[in-house]
Amino acid sequence: MSQEQSSLSESGGVDGLDDSTALDLGVTTGSVPGIPNPAAEARERTLGGFFAFGAYLLWGFLPLYFLLLVPTGPWELVAWRIVLSLAFCALLLTVTRSWPRLAAIFRKPRLLGLTVIAGLLIYVNWQVFIYGALSDQVIETSLGYFINPIATVLLAVLVLRERLRPTQWVAIGIAAAAVLVIVIGYGAFPWIALTLAASFGIYGLVKKKVGPSVDAVSGLTLETLWLTPIAVVVLAIVGATQGLTMGANGWDHTVLLSLAGVVTAVPLLLFAAGARRISLTAVGLLQFVAPILQFIIGVWLLGEPMPIERWIGFALVWVALIVLTVDSVLHARRTRSAA
Repeated sequence: MSQEQSSLSESGGVDGLDDSTALDLGVTTGSVPGIPNPAAEARERTLGGFFAFGAYLLWGFLPLYFLLLVPTGPWELVAWRIVLSLAFCALLLTVTRSWPRLAAIFRKPRLLGLTVIAGLLIYVNWQVFIYGALSDQVIETSLGYFINPIATVLLAVLVLRERLRPTQWVAIGIAAAAVLVIVIGYGAFPWIALTLAASFGIYGLVKKKVGPSVDAVSGLTLETLWLTPIAVVVLAIVGATQGLTMGANGWDHTVLLSLAGVVTAVPLLLFAAGARRISLTAVGLLQFVAPILQFIIGVWLLGEPMPIERWIGFALVWVALIVLTVDSVLHARRTRSAA
């Protein structure tokens, strides 16, 4: 798999995560270090596939969870998501006795700076995604994550100065045509989709720069830590102007809203446990589970409009993804054969 697809796979899916983590979810293979065990390795790959699929499955159903939290608005919801994710990560660090690993990162200013950038990018991604989910634009959020692999390839050219294969340029051209069809035919600029694709694509590049130096839990802890002051200010403003919904809409709503941190962290950790066991090619293929589910939810469950112009635009995006995926799989096979 090319470096740009590797970057994509490391970013992972709707919320993103590096694939280097010490969390093993308590799974052991029973293999002896240094001695290959094909059966154990096969079990690990199968388990990794289930972990990664579970992560994308949960990400795919996120819009429905956010809709259950109405009347909580997008600004308050993202703020609670940040604060509660930080609390959940602190609990995980305590249970796994990983505070020293987090402390070590504070002695590396460059890594800290990258986690600040990652936090700001994921904040934009979360805020736009939840706004789309709560404003009857779930279909457009799915478009953003369909476009994300293509955006990542384009970023590899613009930022990393990488040379692309001809088929990758074809995929980018088809995706650009899809956006034009949606803008001209549907009569609306897909800013939600493009913002999600851009913010998550750049987030993936930043996580690639961070690499294995920051594990999954520590990375999410730092990203939410930097965002907590913003979340506190947002909660204060919402509380003063509209009133906070936490605890004001019944015990069931309070419980669901209180789980925002768990709902954020669990799929990230599942993805991390899965990505370290399966190939980047497999991760790249599984990532389409989330936007497909979001598209189905938007069209068939929520009944959002899908005129012919929008179908054509989405069809072009899907063709571009097929071209990109086939090229990626063939390139990975050629690379393995050459090795």
